[in-house]
Formats: sequence, C-alpha cells, structure tokens
Amino acid sequence: MSSEADAIQDSIRYLASDEAMRSLESDTYWPKWHSPWWHMTTLHEMGLADLIPKATVRKMVEHLQEDGMLEASCHCALGNIYQTLAACGVAVDEELPGIRPWFLRHQLPDGGLNCDDAAYLSESKPSSLVGTLPPLEAVLFHTPREFTPEEAAFLDRGASCVLDRKLMLGSRSPDNAEEREDEPDWLKPCFPRLYLYDVLRGLRFIVQWAKRRRQPLPLENIRDVVDYLRLRYPDGQVRIERHAYEGVGTRLQDESGSWKRHPTASHFPLLQETSHIGMVSPYLTRQWAETQAALNSIK
Repeated sequence: MSSEADAIQDSIRYLASDEAMRSLESDTYWPKWHSPWWHMTTLHEMGLADLIPKATVRKMVEHLQEDGMLEASCHCALGNIYQTLAACGVAVDEELPGIRPWFLRHQLPDGGLNCDDAAYLSESKPSSLVGTLPPLEAVLFHTPREFTPEEAAFLDRGASCVLDRKLMLGSRSPDNAEEREDEPDWLKPCFPRLYLYDVLRGLRFIVQWAKRRRQPLPLENIRDVVDYLRLRYPDGQVRIERHAYEGVGTRLQDESGSWKRHPTASHFPLLQETSHIGMVSPYLTRQWAETQAALNSIK
C-alpha cells in the first residue's frame, strides 16, 4: 500500500472518529489544518468525496445549520464547503439555503467577491480572486438545471472579472494593493488548493463557463496563461510548486472554550502526502488535460 493510500485511510478513520465529531461540535472550520473541514475538502479535491463517512457529512451539515455560518465564514470557505458537500450528495440548496443567495448578494461591481468586509465599504470596492473563484465554481459546477437569470448574470459578471484580470493579475485598486503581491504565486500550481487561487484553477473555470453558458471565449484574455502552462508543462504533467498551507496560522481552543490565535497550524498525513513540492500531481494533471480538451472543443 502506498503512502498516499495509507494517508487516505488515515483521513477516513479520523473523519469517522469521536475526535472528529467533538471537533465539529466545537467549530466546523477551525483549527487549521487537522480538523474535519480540511480532511473533507482535501478528499473532495482528490475526487474521493464518496469516501467521506456519511455520519460526518451529516454532522457537518447540522452544525453549519446551527452555527450562523454566513456571519462567521468568508466567501472562499463557503464556496469550498458547498462544493465538498454537494460532491458528498448533500442537497445543499435545500439544507443550507442561505449560501447560494449569499454569493449572489455579495457580488461587487467588478463582478468578483472579497472576503475582506472592508472592500464593501471602500470607494473602489475591489474584488479578490481568492474570494471570487470558489463561489463561482459552486454555482457553475453544482447547478443541475438551467440557471436562473440571477445566477446566469452572476456567472457572466464573475467570468468578466476573471477575464479582465487575464487570469493572472491582481486588483489594480489602491484599496487592494496587497493582492498584486500574490501574482507570482498564482503562476505556481498548488495541491490541495483548499481555497487558494492559481492560474490553472482560473482557466478551468473560464473554459467550463464558456462551454456551459455557450459564451464566446475571448482568447486574447487567456492566451498568456494558456501559453505559460503549455511551456511550463510541455509533457502535460503538472508539478506542485507551492503549498497552500505554508506559513498559515490558526486558532486553537483554550481550556475555557475561547478560540485564540496561534502562529503555527497543524498538518495531517494526507495533506502532506499529496503536496510534495516538485511532485507530479495526478489531480492537477487531470485538470490540465481536461481543460485543454475543453478548450480545443470550444475552438
């Protein structure tokens, strides 16, 4: 049995454990990274959501229903857990009916979203690609019916936001200068992404949006990223170039039950086994192959 296979079984055992249930009772999201949220989203990104124990899925849904998540969660987190639960067979719009309207309601004038509340109060109202992609993916990939006019507009405006950035540019707003510092990292695919952005993630969304919405694909807006990926991975094998979890702190619960910030986040075997720098990622490679095939079919 390979190390990755062992790590998959480790995560499944953990998710079925009393420890995981107690963690969900304390908080659905924290701590990073060794808690049910992150084990579940990692398995989902691997295409293994069907292995997540059903009792754990139900527990996650129940506590999300109880915890006032819309007030406490950011758009990227909600977008990712929406996709994970949908992949587990949860009727998310029925059981957590506030999430989808929340996405549509918080779209900014430029078509994106932002996890920073201050963006909605600023004059320029800048979006963030990190906060934009997961909600767009949730609506695009998990609507097994015709889109409502509101959903279609949400997706089209969101796609315009990503395309205006040429899939690789940070916000030009003076109120979001920090995002421009992330541009070099977006050229480095990571796995699991958890909630972070990279250009392959953006390209996959845009190509699937054009296909599903029967929209023309503005090649001049994606050419630089397509050319970059083809030159970077001439054999089609996408290698991991950064860690989504690197340098991230967490919150830990103290003896009184209060959550306190902590500079060091914990890891778990599956997170580490699937994210070795320089390793060919079968999951990213598959996404790149599927994206190129879809791109060719649109042309």
